[in-house]
Amino acid sequence: MGKTYLTGIDIGSTTAKVVILDDTGNTVFTRYRRHQAKPEETTRQIFEEAFSELGDIELDLTVTGSAGMGTAETFGLPFVQEVVASAHLIRRGYPQVRTFIEIGGEDSKIIFFDDHFRPDIRMNGSCAGGTGAFIDQMAVLLDVPVSEFNTLAEKAHSIYPIASRCGVFAKTDIQALLSQDVSKEDIAASVFHSVALQVVSSLSRGRKIDKKIMIGGGPLTFYPELRQALIKVLGINNPDDLIVPDRPELIPAMGATLIRDGEPYRAKIRDILTMAKARGPQKVNGGTKRLPPLFKGRKDFESWQEKHSRDRVSRVHLDEVKGKDLFLGIDSGSTTTKLVLVDGRESFVLGHYVANNGDPIGAVKEGLSAFRQKFQEAGFRPRIIRAAATGYGEDLVRAAFGINDGVVETMAHYRAGKCFDSDVSFILDIGGQDMKAISIRDHYLSNIQVNEACSSGCGSFIETFARSLDYGIEDFAEIACDSTAPF
Repeated sequence: MGKTYLTGIDIGSTTAKVVILDDTGNTVFTRYRRHQAKPEETTRQIFEEAFSELGDIELDLTVTGSAGMGTAETFGLPFVQEVVASAHLIRRGYPQVRTFIEIGGEDSKIIFFDDHFRPDIRMNGSCAGGTGAFIDQMAVLLDVPVSEFNTLAEKAHSIYPIASRCGVFAKTDIQALLSQDVSKEDIAASVFHSVALQVVSSLSRGRKIDKKIMIGGGPLTFYPELRQALIKVLGINNPDDLIVPDRPELIPAMGATLIRDGEPYRAKIRDILTMAKARGPQKVNGGTKRLPPLFKGRKDFESWQEKHSRDRVSRVHLDEVKGKDLFLGIDSGSTTTKLVLVDGRESFVLGHYVANNGDPIGAVKEGLSAFRQKFQEAGFRPRIIRAAATGYGEDLVRAAFGINDGVVETMAHYRAGKCFDSDVSFILDIGGQDMKAISIRDHYLSNIQVNEACSSGCGSFIETFARSLDYGIEDFAEIACDSTAPF
């Protein structure tokens, strides 16, 4: 009988990891890869690479990870919870550990071990603040590749407070820091500090974090500055109190290779690939409850578009405003900047909408440059006699460009709403980082509701989710409208 290689498959929320050990316990193959919401396809590709490197060897498989249970059920593979897998590895290989801290793609966890190695497991709940996904969002906001985020943090000089419980609200803090001309380097380091603080404070829940401490997970592996931030928050002064194992991002997968409860599943790599390819892309279980589609079909969608395109503000051509007084409005939002030019009759002349990409001043400059180009093409200079700013970056924009007036965003909404309907009674605004429901009675704002502790469902949330699926926001919206059986 040939060798059987112990294999752990850890399919997490954002990455897929595979570890293969030989019969002596030596590691012969490892992979760590982002799966871009295609976990089974990514795992199959990893096994194709294992086949190329190791040949058609026999594997003894165990699956773990937050997204691994579905794969295990589909293929009839043994499954073990990732915290159990991690605890098993630590118990066998690192008995001196009393606290294990792991930061993953969308979850973070702390496992406390007593002297009898009984685990007390703490995990984050429904919010992914303080995880790798949170760092990804911050990198998107700063328009910095995730791979360069750590390099930025290395060059930081100061740390600023940033809310890490909610990725969307953290963007508000970062937007304010950018408005104060704080460097991206300092912001990157501040993000790492906030993540470390969030993990320790929210998961320890007042319990003493005993040493020795072991760390794991991709973010703590690939972001050395995040690791240093965690060391500072934990107050670790003796290097011997911190254990960083070889390949800490693979701890659950390594643990899965060592757990052999129940009937083993053994198969050659070629058979595994054949089975995976035969299954191909699968539809979700038909028993899963579905929601009604947004539209019954393309015609229904087009009809909806036509209906909601009827209400438009009055517009004038550029040639019609030559020599006339014009008014400029700037909305410097949390993630985007909008500029509008109107004439004395409140007719729309020009508009510009652009993502801030961490540079609100640059976004305004881009909009003004676009307006200038239009007027140059028209052959005359505009006569802008007044300007006003609103939004998160109102103060910064007014100071930078000498804007005359500032207006509260809700009042700007109401003023604009009256341009569509003088008797407007309700305005719903879904912005980049907040949502506002504004009620109007007798031409006065009677009630304003704004989201508070969580900003899921805002534009920034949608954009980040779209990017995690490797879609642009426009394409994401388009395919959502074409969905026939949403969840």
